[in-house]
Amino acid sequence: MKRIVIKLGTGILTKGIGKIDTDRIASISQQVHELKERGFEPLIVSSGAIGMGMGVLGLKRRPSSLAKQQACAAIGQSRLIQCWQEGLDPFGLVAGQVLLTHEGLRIRNRYVNAKATIDQLINCDAIPVINENDTVSAFEIKFGNNDILSAMVASLAEARRLFILSTAPGLIDMDGTGEIIPIVDAVTPEIEAMAKGTNSLTAVGGMIPKLQAAKLATAAGCETIIADGSEANVISRLMDGEALGTRFEASDAPLVSKKRWLAYFQRPSGSIQIDQGARIALIRDERSLLAAGIAKCEGDFHAGDVIDVFDSEGYAIARGESAFSSHEIRQISGKNASEIEALFPDKKRFEVIHRDALVLL
Repeated sequence: MKRIVIKLGTGILTKGIGKIDTDRIASISQQVHELKERGFEPLIVSSGAIGMGMGVLGLKRRPSSLAKQQACAAIGQSRLIQCWQEGLDPFGLVAGQVLLTHEGLRIRNRYVNAKATIDQLINCDAIPVINENDTVSAFEIKFGNNDILSAMVASLAEARRLFILSTAPGLIDMDGTGEIIPIVDAVTPEIEAMAKGTNSLTAVGGMIPKLQAAKLATAAGCETIIADGSEANVISRLMDGEALGTRFEASDAPLVSKKRWLAYFQRPSGSIQIDQGARIALIRDERSLLAAGIAKCEGDFHAGDVIDVFDSEGYAIARGESAFSSHEIRQISGKNASEIEALFPDKKRFEVIHRDALVLL
């Protein structure tokens, strides 16, 4: 209950391209110190590396080339972490830099190792300062932006609060009252339809990824608030219960750690389609997935890979670790346990996806 993830956008941390707002860094650092004094465990997810690198290189717009973005990140990242350390120094706090990639977190042992590193930094009384490792992230393995990253960190660290602080004052009802929506019980399609993009020269995303982040974090049991990071003492005021921005209520039944990893940290390697009987067994009866209910298999994957499960109407209803390869599933689809045993006598279990390795979507 003590862990709080604070995500700060580039627009909040900089004064124009490549110019860090040291006053803002100092203010955030002071509020982080106050959180520590109150017994909380703050984690910072900080944007700004690419923006700072752009300033050093004299660029006026965010490069469209991935290689140029990576070069900007390589130049800006060391400057960014140094700014954070200088901001934390007056309070005797140490910044611990953590750079993550989606590809790293989708591999189970790396996910566990990243969690262990963050836990140890907190145990050492350091402040984790986390960013995507833009210097090596290719398009297919990027989080996309630090909003999504902050939600993944909140899930990974088992935080109970996530503050997404940017130039956005909250979720605005653009097609209705034009006012900030103070509380959202659940991120429904109607709520998602309110999201707008961004025209920033240095940032990416806008409100769309913020809502995606809120959806992920709240499913992990983490209350999420989107607020204007330029508000004076915004973190302290949010902690004191002041109604700033939009608050997204946490799920009453959050997913356990492994199922969060399956649901939100994966890019499935393939998929299978199941019949109505298997759908009922998964959703209503909460059972494992058996080969008898499989109608079709798509993709090329190995045993142990994560795959999606579609129903007969084409809706993704579950995700899990397959105990069989795609080649094997095509052999056993529609068969019962005794028929599978005859084909694979060395197998000790015959569930295609065991209930413990499956999450409903």
